Amino acid sequence: MRILTFSVLKNCKIKTSLFKNLSVQAQANNEIEKLSDPNLVEILPSWKEDEEVELRSTVLQHMRVLPNFVTEEEEAALLAEVEPQLKRMRYEFDHWDNAIEGFRETERSQWNAGNSAVLARVRDVAFPPHAQLLPHTHVLDLAPAGHIRPHVDAVRFCGDTIAGLCLLSSAVMRLTHEQRPHLALDALLQRRCLYVMTGVARYLFSHAVVRGAEGAWRGAGVRRGRRVALICREKPRAAAE
Repeated sequence: MRILTFSVLKNCKIKTSLFKNLSVQAQANNEIEKLSDPNLVEILPSWKEDEEVELRSTVLQHMRVLPNFVTEEEEAALLAEVEPQLKRMRYEFDHWDNAIEGFRETERSQWNAGNSAVLARVRDVAFPPHAQLLPHTHVLDLAPAGHIRPHVDAVRFCGDTIAGLCLLSSAVMRLTHEQRPHLALDALLQRRCLYVMTGVARYLFSHAVVRGAEGAWRGAGVRRGRRVALICREKPRAAAE
């Protein structure tokens, strides 16, 4: 699968005007404002309070976690539709660019009516009006001991906004500035939440799903089992124009 790909943005120049547009889009989305919980995203102590204050404020606007976005019944229905295909696959431990360990992945463009309605709700809440999404939802099944190493989704495969439904298990996602790694933050991705990543969180920070045994939130361990994420992405900017 090349939907989930990874790159350091050393050779990609993102114009300041792009971030201004993304900031306007993020602030204009009242549904994200109403449904997200700022207490589920936390700046790490290595990022001093008086350092890059504007960047701190912006990344907290561009990385949002919306708890309990789907119900238990909706979670079960989504899993029931993808499980038959996932069960025919084996967990892999050698990703093509060494970015993921202990995973199964596939794509899905057709869903039953109920699940289509859930994914339509994701699109309505997470993406700006008139956004053009990739036609396939990326299904990523991470084993209990699996993890995703720090990466930035490549701009040639993915556009401005990434949104993921987190099913079966909670996890900790760490965002780390690509050039200044002490500027970092953690997000607690609770089971059945939706996370929305855009703007500087999407382009200037790598993101990783911490290995199950190493996940911690505010000093307490986060027990992680098998985790299935359904990830929706915008089309790359050139493809969408």
